[in-house]
Amino acid sequence: MNDTLNIRLVGVTKRYGSRTILDNITTEVSAGQTVALIGPSGGGKSTLLRCLNGLNEFDAGEIRIGSHVLKAERGPEHDAAVMRVRRLFGMIFQDFQLFPHLTALGNVIEAPIQVLGLKPEEARARGMKLLERVGLAGHRDHYPKALSGGQKQRVAIARALAMEPRGLLCDEITSALDPELKGEVLDVLVDLKKEGLTLLVVTHEIGFAHRAADRVLVLADGKIIEDGPPAQVIDNPQNPRTRQFLSRVLG
Repeated sequence: MNDTLNIRLVGVTKRYGSRTILDNITTEVSAGQTVALIGPSGGGKSTLLRCLNGLNEFDAGEIRIGSHVLKAERGPEHDAAVMRVRRLFGMIFQDFQLFPHLTALGNVIEAPIQVLGLKPEEARARGMKLLERVGLAGHRDHYPKALSGGQKQRVAIARALAMEPRGLLCDEITSALDPELKGEVLDVLVDLKKEGLTLLVVTHEIGFAHRAADRVLVLADGKIIEDGPPAQVIDNPQNPRTRQFLSRVLG
């Protein structure tokens, strides 16, 4: 089934006033790939993810996710495609966005009950399996205020997985975490990669990108300036802007 969910962007352009955030982006991601998006701040990485998920409109071009097409022109057909895409690709943010009034388990089961119409007992069974999967079964009754940043982010991952997506869009999901907590979140992504999920990960964790990504895209000034396997892009970058970025990040 994965072969039906390839992602293709053709000429995707996004502007804010006179500023171009995405400049004629054209690329493809095969189903099951893990792609790391790296590059200087303001390069368009997060905007690209938000366009893929329909959270941001774009001004030109087209996004195809399997048979679903997102276009610059809004309308009922586009809006219906956005809803289908959001069922296929969960999105995880750097600020967790957990419901503070719900427990860890409550956060995980809310959408399956409200959106998918699962019975509460079925949703709870699914939620417990997912919390166990991310190493948090013992925290099911804890509210977000009682969880560490790494634990909150793992709950957010479990919540996204509760909708049984075919892939995840991860937007700087470790940037708000202490170094010690980043590893526990990134390890979950590595496990999900092994299970065949498509992962698009905006990250400054170059070690993770090198270790786990199938491809690395470098975005700068709204353009993809480099694209290839980690050993090529990270170890032997060709673009001077990539070399400058990596030297700053890696010290």
